[in-house]
Amino acid sequence: MYHLTALVTLLAIAFYFFTCIYVSRSRSKTGVKAPAMSGHPDFERAFRIQMNTLEWMPIFLPALWLFAIYVSNAGAAAIGAVWIVGRIVYFIGYSQAAAKRGPGFAIQATAAIALWAGALGAVVLRLV
Repeated sequence: MYHLTALVTLLAIAFYFFTCIYVSRSRSKTGVKAPAMSGHPDFERAFRIQMNTLEWMPIFLPALWLFAIYVSNAGAAAIGAVWIVGRIVYFIGYSQAAAKRGPGFAIQATAAIALWAGALGAVVLRLV
């Protein structure tokens, strides 16, 4: 069973939901009315946090599950947890200033690439 990977998946979705709420609150706080996508820098950073998280979900989630299936459920969950921590670090940094987003981005990108590379390697090994 893949309970650990399922838990990480649910936590990733919860984090994404949190970023959606953050954007909504930022929109209200800064006065950026829908459908505007720009205006106040605080809103723009909040929006980019949400969108960047969304952009990485289709990379992260399939890689997470393929790693769990072909390599290790616990390993996938551990690396997936690192991805979530990276997204949180990204959120904190980018919320303060665009220049502070790098460390969180690097953490989550490294975790996603590790999941993808591990899954790819395991699948290829089974094919040969």
